[in-house]
Amino acid sequence: RGLTDISLLERFIHLRYVDLSKNKLKDLAPLSSLTQLLWLKVDGNLLTSATMQELPYLQVISFDRNCIMDLEGITHPRLANLSLKENKIQTVLGLSHDQLFSLQVLELRGNQIKTTAGLGVSKLKKLYLAKNIICSLEGLEEFEQLETLHLRDNKLEALDGFSDSMKCLQYLNLRSNGIKSFQEVEKLQVLPMLQALVLMENPCAEEPNYRLEVLSRLPQLQRLDKELVEEEEWEEAEKIRQTRKEKEKVRAAECRDWKE
Repeated sequence: RGLTDISLLERFIHLRYVDLSKNKLKDLAPLSSLTQLLWLKVDGNLLTSATMQELPYLQVISFDRNCIMDLEGITHPRLANLSLKENKIQTVLGLSHDQLFSLQVLELRGNQIKTTAGLGVSKLKKLYLAKNIICSLEGLEEFEQLETLHLRDNKLEALDGFSDSMKCLQYLNLRSNGIKSFQEVEKLQVLPMLQALVLMENPCAEEPNYRLEVLSRLPQLQRLDKELVEEEEWEEAEKIRQTRKEKEKVRAAECRDWKE
C-alpha cells in the first residue's frame, strides 16, 4: 500500500497479529505499544535495522527482503522463529542467547554472510544459511540441539568445524558448494545422528561411484541427495568400507615395518 507512517497503530494495543509487508516503512517504533503482539510480518519494506522495543509475547517475526545490515537489537524473550531472508547482513554477530533463549528457527538465506562464527543462540533447532558466501564453519560445536542445517549455495571447500557435540543434527544440505574430495565428506563422521545429506552439485558428486563412496564413509545415512538409500546400495557400500579398512591395516603394518 506504500505506507510510510504507521503511528495510527499505537492506539490498537491489543493487536496480536500484524502484517505490514510490501510497504515503504523505515521505522517500526510505533509498534512498541503493542505489548500483546504474537506475530509480526514486515517483508519487503525499506528497513535498515531490526532493532525494536522488546515485546514480551512476540513469537514470530519476518523481516524478509529489507535492507537490514546486522542482527543487533533483537531482544524479544519468547521469540521462537526469526526470518531475515534476502537482506544485506554480513555477520551473524549480535544475537544473544541471554535475550533469545526461546529461539528455535533462524532463517538467514540470501544474505552476505562469510562465516558462522559468533552466532550466540545455542538452542536453535533449525538454521538456514543458504545463498550466502560462507567459506568457513566456526562455532558449530555450541549447537547441541540443532536438527537441520541448510548451507546450500555457499563457498565451502572444507568441512572442518563440525563436532560430535552436534548430537541432534539429522539433516544437512551442502548442495552447490566446492567440496572436491571424499576425505572432506569423511569429516561428517563426527555427526552421530546424521540421516539425510545433500551433496549434489559439488565437484565430488561428479566422481565415479559417488553414492557408494559417500555411503561407505557415512553408513548411517538413510537418504542421500533426496533419494532413499536402498538395501543393495548399503550392502555394496559396506563391502567397499571393509576393503578400505583392510588396505589401511596393511598400509599401517608396512609403515611400522619401515620404521623398525
